[in-house]
Amino acid sequence: MTQISDRVKNLSPSATLAMSQKSSELKARGVDVINMSVGEPDFHTPDYVKIAAKKAIDDNFSGYTPVPGYMSLRRAIAAKLSRENHVEYAPEQIVVGNGAKQELCNVLLATINPGDEVVIPVPAWVSYVEMVKLAEGKVVTVSASVDQDFKITPQQLEEAITPRTRMLMLNSPSNPTGVIYSHDELKGLVEVLERHPQVMVLADDIYEHINFTGEVHSIAGFEQLRDRVIIINGVSKAYAMTGWRIGYMAGPLEIAKAVTKLQGQYTSGASSIAQKAAEAAYEGPQDDREAMRRVFERRRDLIVELAREIPGWRCNVPQGAFYLFPEVSSYIGKKCEGYDIKSSGDYVMFLLQEAHVATVDGAAFCAPGYLRLSYATSDDNIREAMRRIREASARLK
Repeated sequence: MTQISDRVKNLSPSATLAMSQKSSELKARGVDVINMSVGEPDFHTPDYVKIAAKKAIDDNFSGYTPVPGYMSLRRAIAAKLSRENHVEYAPEQIVVGNGAKQELCNVLLATINPGDEVVIPVPAWVSYVEMVKLAEGKVVTVSASVDQDFKITPQQLEEAITPRTRMLMLNSPSNPTGVIYSHDELKGLVEVLERHPQVMVLADDIYEHINFTGEVHSIAGFEQLRDRVIIINGVSKAYAMTGWRIGYMAGPLEIAKAVTKLQGQYTSGASSIAQKAAEAAYEGPQDDREAMRRVFERRRDLIVELAREIPGWRCNVPQGAFYLFPEVSSYIGKKCEGYDIKSSGDYVMFLLQEAHVATVDGAAFCAPGYLRLSYATSDDNIREAMRRIREASARLK
């Protein structure tokens, strides 16, 4: 008899990937589905990055790579952190892996013991809770609704921390809400954390450059937390390099060594070609990155305007990333031909089947009553998708 481990049985499948799969299945049957479930830039990788990758192939970068990444790439990342974030890390404090997702999981596995508490502000990206479960930690969620712009307060953080708390996971700009903590808001959280020296911070900054505020703030920039913040970042969002699978962690040397030890036993170093491409991304011109950011900002303005025309939807104005996270609970309890909407998940399936628009249930982000739309798609797709959603929703009574 086949045995599946309890650790895998206890994990939930990724809701975003599951919805994308359902969208693909409908498309394969000839249905014109607009997929707004995927968190992926709809741009091509910049040409100068692709040229660097081709050169790496020609230069025979085809062997095993060092477990923590090429030293040249780690130096480029250290220079980027100094230049853009005003934080100083030695290359030895940086570990490159197969995407930011792996490095998030690596850090949790390297730092969290069974029963340790990890505080996660919610709504939160679907994988955070599952990663903590994999590390046998205890998830402590702190909720922030659209009414408080999806940002937790210092008081909420204080109330969530116990003697068993070991980690705060903070994502700004946020997936799924697009909110960004300002310098003063971060300072308020830092003042709480100063009173709890046992709490580390895992700062997921992967969307930092898809930012419409004109400012980039990381909690790593607060000197009083310098020795207990671990930055997670990568090239996937800022440089449209999702498939290249390069992310990194930067943090205390002891944690970097632990992550290297762990990574060395189950994946080893990341792709040689992808690392050289990432090095070029960090060291080359940043014009493409800024051009993408401007497009996303325009799309943000468009989708917010259209979303506010849908009766019953309540949404904030995202300050970054490329997601809208409207509150849609007014549709729960409504019905129409063959549909009985008892949850936001039912509403999401109704929109897929009747409007042919793929979204993601907010429950997957620990926020039932909401749904997530990615506006990493064309203006025309955004307009058509919102028209379909508005007309289909009007049928629910």
